[in-house]
Amino acid sequence: MADRFVIILATCSSKQEAERIAASILKKRLAACGNIVDGVRSRFWWQGKIDSASEVLLMFKTRLTNFKRIEKEIKRIHSYEVPEIIALPIVAGSKEYLGWIEKVTHAAPTRSEES
Repeated sequence: MADRFVIILATCSSKQEAERIAASILKKRLAACGNIVDGVRSRFWWQGKIDSASEVLLMFKTRLTNFKRIEKEIKRIHSYEVPEIIALPIVAGSKEYLGWIEKVTHAAPTRSEES
């Protein structure tokens, strides 16, 4: 059962950007949970040189089948030219927690959640 679930990671330029992305994804029930981790220091190659940035990490718990929709939503809102959007498999998890992810991400949003 666990192989159907993933954690999607994305870094953002600010806490506000991370909050907007998380709110949109949760409202659409694409993920059961989104964690926002402030204070990430990233070092990376960009445009031929090593660069660095203070970033905010987003972690979404979801089903693998939602990856493409989450990727599209992050790209729609994100300020980066090439945002980090990667999925890591959840190789094991409690039956109850994985069941909760399954239930929440299969539920249809209500009218008030869509607006």
